[in-house]
Amino acid sequence: MTDLDRQFLRLALELAAKGQALASPNPMVGAVVIDQNGDLAGHGFHTYDGVKHAEIVALDRAGESVRGGTLYVTLEPCSHQGRTGPCSDAIAAAGIRRVVAPLEDGNPDVSGKGFERLRAAGIEVEVAEEFRREAARLNEPFFHYMRTGRPFVTLKTAATLDGKIAAPDDNSGWITSGAARQHVHEVRHGHDAILTGIGTVLEDDPLLTDRSGIPRRKPLMRIVVDSLCRLPVESQLVASYDNDLVVMTTSAAVPKRKELLEERGVPVHVMDAPLGRVDLRAVIDWAAKERLLSLMVEAGAKLNWASLDDGIVDKVLIYYAPKILGGLDSLPMAGGIGRRSRSGAIRLHGLSTFMVGEDEFAVEAYL
Repeated sequence: MTDLDRQFLRLALELAAKGQALASPNPMVGAVVIDQNGDLAGHGFHTYDGVKHAEIVALDRAGESVRGGTLYVTLEPCSHQGRTGPCSDAIAAAGIRRVVAPLEDGNPDVSGKGFERLRAAGIEVEVAEEFRREAARLNEPFFHYMRTGRPFVTLKTAATLDGKIAAPDDNSGWITSGAARQHVHEVRHGHDAILTGIGTVLEDDPLLTDRSGIPRRKPLMRIVVDSLCRLPVESQLVASYDNDLVVMTTSAAVPKRKELLEERGVPVHVMDAPLGRVDLRAVIDWAAKERLLSLMVEAGAKLNWASLDDGIVDKVLIYYAPKILGGLDSLPMAGGIGRRSRSGAIRLHGLSTFMVGEDEFAVEAYL
């Protein structure tokens, strides 16, 4: 690859990121066309409502100057008929000479076939391996969904340096700064759904909305795990309902409480697990059927541990504030029974850290 190749592929990745919360359940894709002289001729990115794939948007904008040019695209062009025709055929018909892309389609049924069709049409295809990891991370939920059939789940929490998320007596105020909380909204913006427990709702009466200020195609779906259906009808969650809230409960719930929520339009699903718990794996299966590709857990210690212990979490994101609470009664980020031996600890990998405010940092790691 040349420096020019890197420049335009970088631009394509930046364009793809503009599809965040606008492309799901499709992947975010950006495309750039340059003419035979190496000048920018057209560019575009995909949004679900816009229907057209990024490659077609870029080709349309380039017009006749596309012939003999190069297409840079962040994902292998599709080779199958979906809501649109195969992009690989449109690229060949447009007269593109060369295609540069960092990785194959995430759908295992079609992965590699787009490149095959392009090569069969006489088009030079270059797989930009050095951008593979970045391009894959951009569409982490999409690739995960294609591979496993379920949403990519991130457990997010804010903690003191000694891992505490709540004090025993007074929890007024915030653990982290405004900068960290703003970053959380940016992270929420990149998700299709958010999951919390009834304990958090009763304690904080949160809205759990995306307040990043960035446009999104559909509201953030709010999911409340509430085994006895205690969600107050006067809560902010219910008051702000706009087809963006669902309650997951058990057969132990009082029928009248379930009816009160349903009268206000809030769907309530019974998902029983042993010991009177909500079946979290069934919740994830429901989200998958709804084509919610990414889900963030924002909850208390009890649900945090249940999510980890049940194996539904794929990544943790922990914001650390320069504070120490101490004490045996302060709540840790994950409560419950925990692991009873060090050898049984839940292990993580791929750990990275980044600063989010003055003296504050966040840790990301994968399960």
